[in-house]
Amino acid sequence: MLSKIRNIISKKKKSKIICLTAYSKNIAEELDKYTDLILVGDSLGSVLYNYKSTRNVTLEVIIEHAKSVRLGIKKSLMIVDMPYKTYRNKKEALKNCKKIIKETKCDGVKLEGGVKIKNIVNHLIINKIPVMGHIGILPQLVRGKFKSKGKSEKEKKQLMKDAVILEKMGCFGIVLECIEKNLSNKITKAIKIPTIGIGSSNCCDGQILVTDDLLGLTNSKIKFVKKYVDLKKHIRKGVKKFKSEVINKKYPTKSYSY
Repeated sequence: MLSKIRNIISKKKKSKIICLTAYSKNIAEELDKYTDLILVGDSLGSVLYNYKSTRNVTLEVIIEHAKSVRLGIKKSLMIVDMPYKTYRNKKEALKNCKKIIKETKCDGVKLEGGVKIKNIVNHLIINKIPVMGHIGILPQLVRGKFKSKGKSEKEKKQLMKDAVILEKMGCFGIVLECIEKNLSNKITKAIKIPTIGIGSSNCCDGQILVTDDLLGLTNSKIKFVKKYVDLKKHIRKGVKKFKSEVINKKYPTKSYSY
């Protein structure tokens, strides 16, 4: 666990950190060949369950997906999102983090927030729970449309404070979500731990995307989402061929039958 975290930290200013999400063994197994970090994100709420908010994701649901993901990972650092209302105070946070790590054998957890959760983060780290921070847009707290962060002076000062305090509390890295480019750059240069960007420019030490977005499996219209392949097209092609072969009695042939 610690050696993998040290490896992530050592990449700061040296090489970009590659991060993606996974919710199952099969996907994790393929991602692991190319990633440094795999996140079992609460984004699974909208991606897999069609929830309108990540708030609906429960501890039990994310644990079950994380157990599956663990089976597909050999080398990448595996981090699990702490669901909404599972870290409202130090006692609750520690109990739930221990449960996640024990049942999923993950390498650490990710919490949303900065200064407001500094005492909780510090308590977890004192108790040997590796923590990754997350500032900027906080999906668990957003109501309505996502809006980028770091445009006003007030936001800039607060986000810098959030990043600095998370580093001070002992986080090994911080996700910067939809933070204005110049501020992302300043934060990345101001702290010694890696920043992982999502919609926060290429100034960050690494990048993360929701894998289903990257593969074209969702209809996401979010600005930072780039579709690298249209997997839906290949799915349709395969299913269409299966249907045709079944109708025309070309499948199953003798070689596919007992």
